[in-house]
Amino acid sequence: MKWAEISIQTTHEATEAVANIFHELGASGVVIEDPELINSYRRAGIWDYCAIPESADTEVVTIKAYLPVDEHLDDILKIFEQRVNELEKHNLDKGRGIIRWREVKEEDWASAWKQYYHPLHISERIVIKPSWEEYEPAASEVVIELDPGMAFGTGTHHTTAMCAQCLESEIKPGDVVFDIGTGSGILAIIAAKLGAKEVKAIDLDPVAIKVARENVKLNQVEDIVTVVQGDLLTGVQGQADIIVVNIIADVIIRVLKDGPGRLKAEGIFIASGIISERLSDVTAAFLESELVIDRVMEENGWVAIVARKGGR
Repeated sequence: MKWAEISIQTTHEATEAVANIFHELGASGVVIEDPELINSYRRAGIWDYCAIPESADTEVVTIKAYLPVDEHLDDILKIFEQRVNELEKHNLDKGRGIIRWREVKEEDWASAWKQYYHPLHISERIVIKPSWEEYEPAASEVVIELDPGMAFGTGTHHTTAMCAQCLESEIKPGDVVFDIGTGSGILAIIAAKLGAKEVKAIDLDPVAIKVARENVKLNQVEDIVTVVQGDLLTGVQGQADIIVVNIIADVIIRVLKDGPGRLKAEGIFIASGIISERLSDVTAAFLESELVIDRVMEENGWVAIVARKGGR
């Protein structure tokens, strides 16, 4: 099969939204080239080895996606361009918005993103390890083995890392956790390995569902994590001790309409994927809900919020 590599130059704030558009249009894989993130990891010595040179221009993020070259490609490209242009309605700057595509061999794109992915500490104890690399953990470390494949969520992005840190500080043994927009399943697996007794991992994207189930099996937490296809909280029964939502501001605001009712008394709501410019909008939605904001974290222009239904 012939594949089209579609690339767009955009901004940090629009990264997750653009990646999500690609997934919704059926992309079989998304690669995010964020020079600022790569530079920060190189300087911090987080990676033992990195063959990628340091970049001087850190303002432009390149996102690549892979779609089959068929009779639908032209229409998909037009829809993609239209959806990207509509990001301004959500107060997201698309940046340059330059879209290009080229034909590639399947074996080339299937492993292209692996050069950006190495064992990574995303919190004091949690280490994300690619399934193809070796790593010797310290006694206290919790290792998540991950093959993100074609789903979003490698743990390298600030939003995912902040969610993981919040889970590490908030989760209690025996908790029930709902992970909304699970992507690769990374946060659901972290919750399971931190002591949750039951985790529901929800995503609308069938590719994400497949990859999340594979990663759940890879980490041997199938008895704890159930991966469910659904739109946000639809299709998931019961209440949770913790709900974690790592998506974008507009979706978090939607979840806040019904989410608090799906929390147990004294439950915790963790939200991330919020750009700093949208913090006031999300905060307003929290104020209209029955949740009380406990703390706000900010890192490189991204925000995470921890809120509570009561004392815990």
